[in-house]
Amino acid sequence: MRSREHSLKVLLDTSFLLPSLGVDVGREVAKGLRGLAEADAEIFYSRFSVLEILWVMARLLREGTFDGDRFSLGLRSVVDGGRYRALEEDTYSYGEGLRLYRLGHRDMIDNILYASSLSHGLGFMTLDRELGKFIGEKGLKDNLMFP
Repeated sequence: MRSREHSLKVLLDTSFLLPSLGVDVGREVAKGLRGLAEADAEIFYSRFSVLEILWVMARLLREGTFDGDRFSLGLRSVVDGGRYRALEEDTYSYGEGLRLYRLGHRDMIDNILYASSLSHGLGFMTLDRELGKFIGEKGLKDNLMFP
């Protein structure tokens, strides 16, 4: 097993947190999570992802498919379980997120997550191929990881 000092460090996009909350998001996410576990990666999450999760849960509430017990247990496992580490966003992340918006990428949460991953020297595990295309077209640093 590798030392935590030298381990792979990855910020997860929101989709990769949803399985912990009982939301099936497909095989690609499961494959990515398995790969991170096998690599003994140090995994980070953003509080902005928790906000996105709450939007998903609100939709499930409206649809009548929300499982409150599963949600509570899953959220505790993410926030308090020790496997995931909370990322502290900084002023660079907010400013860079806004710059990315001005450059044309309209998903502000993804902009902040991507900028935060850069600011902290992390890979960014995502399913968002559109973000990848945008980064390539704009000549931005590509730290994206796809399952």
